[in-house]
Amino acid sequence: MSNASSTTTFVREATSGLINVVKAVRKHWPLMAACVALLVGGSLILSKMEAKVYQSVALVEISQNAPQPLGNTDKFSLDIGAGFIYGNHEYYETQYKIISSNRVLEAVAQDLGLAGDPSFGGPLPSGKPRPLEDVANAIRGGLTVEPIKYSHLVWIKVSDTDPVRAQRICDAVARVYIEQNLQGALSSTSDAFVWLSSQLDHIKGDLEHDENALFEFKRGNNLPSTSINEASNMLRLEMQEYDTALAGIRIKKAQLAARYGELSKVASDDPSTLPASELLSSLYLTQMRTQYIDAVKERESLIAEGKGAEHPLVKRASERAAESRTALLAEVRNIQGAVERDLAAVAKEEAGEAALYEATRQRAVELNMKEIEYHRLERERDQNEKLYEMLLGRMKESDLGRMMRVNNIRVVDHASEPKTPIRPRTAINVIIGLLAGIAFGVALAWVREQLDVSVKTPDEIEGALGITFLGLLPEVDSTEGSGEKGRTRRRRRAKGSTHLELVVHERPLSGVAEAARSIRTNILFMNPDRPYRKLLISSAAPSEGKTTIACGIAIALAQGGQRVCIVDCDFRRPRLHRIFGRLGELGATNVMVGEATIDEVAKPTEVQNLWCVPAGAIPPNPADLLQSDRFKRMLDDLATRFDRVIIDSPPLVAVTDSAIISTIVDGTIFVVRAFKTSKHQSAQGLRALRDVDARIVGGVLNAVNLSRQEYSYYYHYHYYMREGYYAGTGDGSPPGDPPEGDGRVASAPN
Repeated sequence: MSNASSTTTFVREATSGLINVVKAVRKHWPLMAACVALLVGGSLILSKMEAKVYQSVALVEISQNAPQPLGNTDKFSLDIGAGFIYGNHEYYETQYKIISSNRVLEAVAQDLGLAGDPSFGGPLPSGKPRPLEDVANAIRGGLTVEPIKYSHLVWIKVSDTDPVRAQRICDAVARVYIEQNLQGALSSTSDAFVWLSSQLDHIKGDLEHDENALFEFKRGNNLPSTSINEASNMLRLEMQEYDTALAGIRIKKAQLAARYGELSKVASDDPSTLPASELLSSLYLTQMRTQYIDAVKERESLIAEGKGAEHPLVKRASERAAESRTALLAEVRNIQGAVERDLAAVAKEEAGEAALYEATRQRAVELNMKEIEYHRLERERDQNEKLYEMLLGRMKESDLGRMMRVNNIRVVDHASEPKTPIRPRTAINVIIGLLAGIAFGVALAWVREQLDVSVKTPDEIEGALGITFLGLLPEVDSTEGSGEKGRTRRRRRAKGSTHLELVVHERPLSGVAEAARSIRTNILFMNPDRPYRKLLISSAAPSEGKTTIACGIAIALAQGGQRVCIVDCDFRRPRLHRIFGRLGELGATNVMVGEATIDEVAKPTEVQNLWCVPAGAIPPNPADLLQSDRFKRMLDDLATRFDRVIIDSPPLVAVTDSAIISTIVDGTIFVVRAFKTSKHQSAQGLRALRDVDARIVGGVLNAVNLSRQEYSYYYHYHYYMREGYYAGTGDGSPPGDPPEGDGRVASAPN
């Protein structure tokens, strides 16, 4: 909600500001027209006075890298170009600066002989050639380097008053820049070639030293001619074979020891408990064990039958069992002896294999220690060999690239002789002058409008001063108030017979009379229940038309059928006695000092229902007199005798008389003279009224020139410019009466 409100306020302020600018321009359009004419004329004159300048253009291509005629982007090329992608922008910006550098431009000046050319840069001082630096600066002043976006192309533009010289300089700049770029590349390549040659000799000596050191190391350590890695692999395979054989022997030894242990467990009294593995491996041992078991079973069977130990069959069975046991035990011992012999042989074989493995392992450790040194020597040899090959290749590439003289910069289009000048651009200068004149004129009109702090419009009465706008009174024609020509008018005014303040009475159908009646209507309807009986007419400064407004309002009220008395309370510069022909008569001051009565001083005027009380004798102390009770009683007495009492008074800022009167009247009307009274001065006058709590009825804008631009927006005031509703005659009279007079002056000052 707040955003919408702020947006609306901003739009309103912007619109108001734009309208104010338009008003200022419409008001001061002659000033703006003069600014436009001055600047356009000045730009046209300067364009005609300016010397013609011609521009020659050459198109140059700057590539990132030099061309590769041999089709290899890595070899046989000069070290010129951008190099890295991330350096492109910096590279091209550097090239643009090089084109306009002193090195290039001084070479151009020297090639073309511009240092001693009097047509270039004016006459030569003392007949000597100019310094090349000064000539380079002069060329730089007409040189423009303009890259073409999204391309490698660059415009080189040279401006000069001589088209032929412009072409020569442009071609020379491109040629010298390209040649210096190539020479710089060749110079760097030559330096690189020399450095590579010296480094190549040094690296070659190091490589030969490394090769000799590697050969001596092999010979001193009895290394095979093959690679040390192959020798190490052979030893590794040999160790693996020895390790495998040793493991097999140890397995066999364990098996024999287990067999020998099992045989040792056979009991001599019952050899039948033989291991199954032995029985499976020896058929003879199995047969003998079977015979022994059968004999034992036969003896036990006979004993079970009841035969005694001495029975022949039992004896024979016992003998067979004993023989079988003896034979079986003998065979078991034989097998034990064989296993023991095999176990001893396997132990010797194990020791031999272990010795061979350990010897091979020691040889491998020694080879590993030699391998570290060997690899170090071989690595140094390989590094120097690669470096030697690289330097040798780069040296050959640089030498070949130097002979090929390739360049990454070339001329696409050579400079041509310009036919038409680029300056002065008369049409563009005139347009710029026109736009500048319009802008300066608008700014000047706006500044002038802002510096004008006078009150000009009804809106400023209400907005800047903060009082109600009652109406305006147009400027009064010098012929208004009579039907005579200007010369006759001046003669009658000299005799004092007619005053501009009576124009409302003398020309009731004029625009001024209409305006006065409009003010009268606003006053009557402002407070209909409690009408303003006593009205003070005052202003901030002198000569703002207080008396004119007072007479106009009084006459308009009188024409409306009310009994009106106008009182001159300006005891410093009174004027009503001259307007109404009361010179030398008694007035208000005489009533206050008791020299006269109201009936004696209040006399009717030529205007029906209007009476006038002049100021009378000018007192020495007007302020003290206005603060007296007699003055208040006089005003109250007048208010009882008349419907309205209109009081003319001095200005508020100059004296305090009006402020004093404002405290004892029903209301005060504040008069502002258009385009004269400043807002600050008006605010001071209103402050003087507000300080004494005066009741301000409203403000009247006096001496308004409705033909001015400020009032073109107030269409409802336009009919005040005509003579009432008789617009066809122009003098306010009915059709058929000829108009009189054509001069205009402001409303009569107070």
